[in-house]
Amino acid sequence: MDDFKWDFSVVFEYQANLFRGLVVTFELSIIIILVAMVGGIIIGAGRFSKNKLFNWPATAYIELFRNTPVLVQIVWFYYAFPVLIGIQMEGFYAALIGIGLNMIAYTADIVRGGIQSIEKGQWEAGKSIGMGYLSVMRRVVLPQALVRMIPPFTNRTIEAVKATSLASTIAVGELLFEGQTLANTVYRPFELYTAVAVLYFLATYPLALFSYWLEARLAIDGGRRL
Repeated sequence: MDDFKWDFSVVFEYQANLFRGLVVTFELSIIIILVAMVGGIIIGAGRFSKNKLFNWPATAYIELFRNTPVLVQIVWFYYAFPVLIGIQMEGFYAALIGIGLNMIAYTADIVRGGIQSIEKGQWEAGKSIGMGYLSVMRRVVLPQALVRMIPPFTNRTIEAVKATSLASTIAVGELLFEGQTLANTVYRPFELYTAVAVLYFLATYPLALFSYWLEARLAIDGGRRL
């Protein structure tokens, strides 16, 4: 230990490898976030519905993916799902499906909470002018609920970016996998894993700052309305 010397030159020497992994991390993250936004609104609205045909499947979906580890879901789609469909799945798509479906479940719960936070008077006002359930949901409730969902969804977005590191377990060439590969090749784990941690921080911290700013802004706007 006394002979250990930091040598971050290896990070700059192999920066192209780390950048390549960071690009894959961003690709996974962006697709997962977009899928979670659309799927979360659909499943969340179904979870809020009083119709059992929508409520029960949505509830089952949320509880299934929220109460099982996302790593197990990734591994299942990579190793077990191909057995069912008879087609080998690439690691990238297995990670995308596993993390994406998990993210949808948590986003759906955020959507449900956002919808429930809207006062009943908003529903009654929409119905009083002849609007049906779907019209009230789409034109009155969701626009207001989405504003309240933004801060918690931003936090889930940060979690989604960090969760992409789990794709390294099935050899997806994202940031952590590239760092692991280099560390095992050049035997400089301290420098390389530190660089990986810094890159994850730089990727997610702006989202955290945005979340703090947005929460403060919404709090101010809410106070003005009161």
